[in-house]
Amino acid sequence: MRRNMLEEYEKLNSSDKEDFRRLSNYLLSHTYMVRYEYQPSRQMTLPNRDYQTVSRLFNLFRDYFDLSGWRLEKDDNYGIISLCNHYDHNRFRLDRFTTLFLYMCRLVYEEKREDAGAYKTVASSTTEIVEKMRTFGLLEKGKTGKETTRKERVDAQRSLAHFNIIRKMESSPWDGDGNKILILPSILSIISNQGINDLYREIEDLKAGGESAAAGKQAAGEQAAAEEPAAGEDGAAAEEPL
Repeated sequence: MRRNMLEEYEKLNSSDKEDFRRLSNYLLSHTYMVRYEYQPSRQMTLPNRDYQTVSRLFNLFRDYFDLSGWRLEKDDNYGIISLCNHYDHNRFRLDRFTTLFLYMCRLVYEEKREDAGAYKTVASSTTEIVEKMRTFGLLEKGKTGKETTRKERVDAQRSLAHFNIIRKMESSPWDGDGNKILILPSILSIISNQGINDLYREIEDLKAGGESAAAGKQAAGEQAAAEEPAAGEDGAAAEEPL
């Protein structure tokens, strides 16, 4: 396989070789990639050229990652490419609030899935997600007397956006007081339909407080792969590999 892979790589033109190197690192950092990309500056959704490139060269990418213990997967129905580690390494731990934010995004996606349309995205907002946390009784007042801080809300959104789980709809910076967001279909790879019941049980456990060790696909009993965010991206730097 390795010889064939190298032969296929050498057949690429210089532009494809550069894209291969760049996108290999992108996937290691961001874990997920989706077929369509919303561009806030243009207020429209367009095909993701990087997704098209990885799809076109998918076998080469898959064989390359397989050599080093990674599994590349592609869901053509929902337009998701994901990368996970065979050995369950390189996990990214989410703090408790970000975990809750992720869970609520998944529930909102499920509730609005019929409205997702051709792009398989669901529109929501920071306010809606936090309000759903409050409805489930997951927010507790801290020493400041507030249920959540602006920094918690901003950091949670940045982390999930870095892994292409949500997308900000405005060109302005992240705002903990209320961003309009798109929940991307990649969230289905983190918490599957079968994982919804497990999700409700996990929410009950989280009501007791404390940090959750859940991260990425661990929320659905699956795997996730993520390293440090690339320089210049919105995401916060990864903590330590799991």
